[in-house]
Amino acid sequence: MARYLLDTGVVIRHLRGRSEVVTLMRGLGKAERLGVATITRLEVHAGMRPEERYRTRKLLSRLISYDLDREIADRAGDLVREHRARGIALEVPDAIIAATAMANNLTLVTLNPRHFPMPGLKVYSP
Repeated sequence: MARYLLDTGVVIRHLRGRSEVVTLMRGLGKAERLGVATITRLEVHAGMRPEERYRTRKLLSRLISYDLDREIADRAGDLVREHRARGIALEVPDAIIAATAMANNLTLVTLNPRHFPMPGLKVYSP
């Protein structure tokens, strides 16, 4: 079981060799396996460069993937609706990532904490 869920931006920056993100993930991953939402896997594959294919598959194989199920889909939809009612535009992938973290009691590791203004969501932003 993981304790941290990685946002898409963290995974991409790790794959692109950003030293501070590589150090962050190594530190967090020493004691725990890290996880990603399946939407993050989709976003990473969609943005993958041809020369990154091997490294991407290798990294993703080491991460726990949390599937989008009914509970997470419903919670994500509720988050989008609730934020829209307050005049806040929330992207669907971000809502899915947040709902995945909340449903599995994980801390979300993100470089974009402004994308995740949800009450009750545990966020770690270096």
